[in-house]
Amino acid sequence: MNIIVAAFGGYLAIVGAVFVMQRSLLYPAGRIVPDAAVAATAGIRTVTTRTADGLDLTHWYRPPVDDEAPVLVVFHGNAGHVGDRVPKLGELMQAGFGVLLAGYRGYGGNPGQPSEEALSADARLLLDWLARQGIAPERTVLYGESLGTGIAVKMATERVAAAVILEAPYTSVAEVAQAHYWYLPARWLVLDKWNSLSRIARIEAPLLLMHGLRDRTIPARYGRRLFEAAVEPKQLLLVDDGQHTDLYDFPDVARQVIDFVRTHAAPSRQLGP
Repeated sequence: MNIIVAAFGGYLAIVGAVFVMQRSLLYPAGRIVPDAAVAATAGIRTVTTRTADGLDLTHWYRPPVDDEAPVLVVFHGNAGHVGDRVPKLGELMQAGFGVLLAGYRGYGGNPGQPSEEALSADARLLLDWLARQGIAPERTVLYGESLGTGIAVKMATERVAAAVILEAPYTSVAEVAQAHYWYLPARWLVLDKWNSLSRIARIEAPLLLMHGLRDRTIPARYGRRLFEAAVEPKQLLLVDDGQHTDLYDFPDVARQVIDFVRTHAAPSRQLGP
């Protein structure tokens, strides 16, 4: 009996530790600051937004080639920072698209602690900033990567956008957490649920959903379920050998993204190569 009590006590201790540490697990923000030289080489400049709780957040912005080209607002995954995403977005920038990389609180030298409520509020401020630059909704494409797909989906239910692109999305963080931590009541412990499945059907903008069939971090079954729940017009791109972070290593992926953006956010003209 003592062994059973001790084992149960140990299990409860693990549950408690995971609950307390969950945001560190979900948002493993490092202290590395993005390399300014990377930004300068790509023609990117830094912009700052002031949050309601008084934080100055830095983001990276590569303006579009002209005042008709679309702008992709990119919400990245839970690891790394804005500078890490520049190489894979290179072809999109070469196509003439603007790119606004959202800098998260707590990431890449930004102050603050991430949470679903805080990141959502920060995303709204960033979209407001972009609108003040003269970028109309019909030129704005919301792009989410992994964790950032939850932000993109949420913003797409609140704001008008020309299109939405989701790379390696989930149905909800709670559901994925339960699959990874099957031995814990993870579904009930998660504070930041990022429930995209409950929101996706409210998105009216054209949707492109991309997923690697060898993705073990967020298996493609989650992307498929999200796609099935979305309304038309929608497009599914499955990459046979794609994993979680390497989709742009497959040459056709960038081309399909460019074609999708041109079709829905810049239909009247062809930009770049």
